[in-house]
Amino acid sequence: MESKFKYTSERNVQIVIALLKAHGIHRVIASPGTTNMTFVVSIENDPWFQVWSSVDERSAAYLACGMAAETGEPVVISCTGATASRNYMPGLTEAYYRKLPVLAITSTRGNHKIGHLIDQQIDRRNIPNDIVMESVTIPMVKDSEDERYCEIEANKAILALKLNGGGPAHINMYTKYSKDFSVKELPAVHAIFRHTAFEDKLPDMPRDGKIIVSVGAHANFSDRLTEAVDRFCATYDAAVLCDHTSGYRGKYEVHYQLVCGQKQWHSPLSNTNLCIHIGEVSGNPFTIKAAHTWRVSPDGKLRDTFGNLRRVFMMPEEVFFEKYASVKASHTEYRDALLEEVEIMKSKLPELPFSNIWMAQRMVDRLPKGCELHLGIYHSLRSWNFFRLPSGIQAKCNVGGFGIDGGVSTMMGASFSHPEKLFIGVFGDLAFFYDMNVVGNRHVENNVRLLLINNGKGNEFRNYGHPCYFLGEEADRFVAAAGHYGNKSHCLVKDYATDLGYEYLSASNKEEFNALIDRFLTSETTNKPVLLEVFTETEDESNALEQTLNIITDSKYMMKQKVKKIVKDFIGNENIEVVKKIMKK
Repeated sequence: MESKFKYTSERNVQIVIALLKAHGIHRVIASPGTTNMTFVVSIENDPWFQVWSSVDERSAAYLACGMAAETGEPVVISCTGATASRNYMPGLTEAYYRKLPVLAITSTRGNHKIGHLIDQQIDRRNIPNDIVMESVTIPMVKDSEDERYCEIEANKAILALKLNGGGPAHINMYTKYSKDFSVKELPAVHAIFRHTAFEDKLPDMPRDGKIIVSVGAHANFSDRLTEAVDRFCATYDAAVLCDHTSGYRGKYEVHYQLVCGQKQWHSPLSNTNLCIHIGEVSGNPFTIKAAHTWRVSPDGKLRDTFGNLRRVFMMPEEVFFEKYASVKASHTEYRDALLEEVEIMKSKLPELPFSNIWMAQRMVDRLPKGCELHLGIYHSLRSWNFFRLPSGIQAKCNVGGFGIDGGVSTMMGASFSHPEKLFIGVFGDLAFFYDMNVVGNRHVENNVRLLLINNGKGNEFRNYGHPCYFLGEEADRFVAAAGHYGNKSHCLVKDYATDLGYEYLSASNKEEFNALIDRFLTSETTNKPVLLEVFTETEDESNALEQTLNIITDSKYMMKQKVKKIVKDFIGNENIEVVKKIMKK
């Protein structure tokens, strides 16, 4: 007789079950209990799963070891929330040292109950180093962000069963003891698969849409990697989307920020199918979105930067691109189309106020050949990212920790290593004053040029589009940093720099800046390091950014966006996801 019980209404449990099926895992050894009820009842009536019962959790873990060793396939063990999980430890230790794929799913009412003298609340937040390869927590699901988090964490644990030779993994899953088992279908989930260079056949590259290579912060590309990426792009008519920290200066380099950043227009070229993601943290908020992402990194970690990760290639980047590239193809159509759009957008850029962006526009094509550019977080990096650097020039920025501190010191450290190379730094006032002690370091040579853009507050918090923009002048009190560091004193930095042996220059408007820029960017070796302090105004900085991001106005696109916002505000994010799924059916 068919059971009246289907799947639990607890969304996190549904996601874990669906991902077990997506990854081909169907053997489960369940131990009696209440806390794991929603999981066990959901799977016992699903013909996909083969379920055994074991009252003794210690025995259950060893049963899984024997089963996994015999079949070579993962085995799930499930227990309740009291001391049951402690009894898994001997068997999981065995699995760890024998590299057996045993997945322990322990159930809990939540970490928020730990430490409050509540019955059966065992603390599993810190586990011994040698019982699992990976341990994750799967919370209750309240919205689409929680769903995405649960998917990533569950994929992470499941993939650990086969990582680096394999071994056990752990999922600690929340429950609220739902009595609702009326759900007839599991949700559509996004399984993530990991691949290595040792596989006989890697998945086919999709041919049904455009492909981009998105590069976050990255060391300067080697000749081998540049050649491999260029051949890959030639094979699939792909383009490499970069910012100034990407390290790639090959044939398919595209700086698309000026197009992607537009608030009132969307380019058809931005509709792509696949993103190949390499590199680390990026300071570029304006990039093409793809339907799916393949992450390539030797660490094999699940880095779901764009929210649509589907595959991870655990291999050197050179190996990935060489395996997929052809030596014969030479496509450049997509790259050429993107570059053409960038040039059109640049031609429409209006005369901007005296600002970070205006200075970047004026300076970028006049940078001395072979220099290295260092940029501060965040406004300086964003401003320069709108413009492509001349050939042969690399740029750096501290996007790893993404804080304002240390940028000047990082540039100085690089300059110490290569006294024959010219280093140019562009930093806002907060970043500069935060790190100004290094300006007085006795090892600083005359291969350093510093551009200090002083707006007296850290203008990012007052810029168009910033979350604090709506505060207006109220932000200057405690959100921004108005009034610190001399409050735009025209003597403070001048005296400091000249006393330390710098050549000091200063400008407060376009005319003064234009009169000094040739000196600041001279390719000739100066007798001293040079510091150019430029004073800008809040309104000019914000207006320049707003004008840059609104070069093209598309009334149809804006109307569509307004309708989307109205619907979103009316029915909420969670219901939007429900509607999308209904529409797909």
